Amino acid sequence: MTDPIADMLTRIRNALTAKHEKVEVPGSNMKRAIANILLAEGYVKGVEFVDDGLSGKIVIDLKYTEGKPVISGLKRVSKPGLRNYSGAEKMPKVLGGLGTAIVSTSKGIMTDKQAKAANVGGEVLCFVW
Repeated sequence: MTDPIADMLTRIRNALTAKHEKVEVPGSNMKRAIANILLAEGYVKGVEFVDDGLSGKIVIDLKYTEGKPVISGLKRVSKPGLRNYSGAEKMPKVLGGLGTAIVSTSKGIMTDKQAKAANVGGEVLCFVW
């Protein structure tokens, strides 16, 4: 697998389309941080880490309101073939500030708003809205 983050986003997108309650994703520290941001921002109901002896699994409880998924879009921005970096002052806004950009910085993985507040830039991983 060349892009595990894109695989995670695709699994979530497919599970939302099929109206599943939960989705399982192979574990890694970066995926855990992204899942925790989705939980903190209110896009998912819960995140559970299952240790299976290897890298583990991440079980994400998906969130719906009135039968529609809370996450209406997921987009991978920085890809292995074309990295996308942004400074703190030019952090991208998703839907005019209604969505969230997830950024990998030198201080860890955080949202665009947290990165701007901490005055750090980094690699823009994905957009969620």
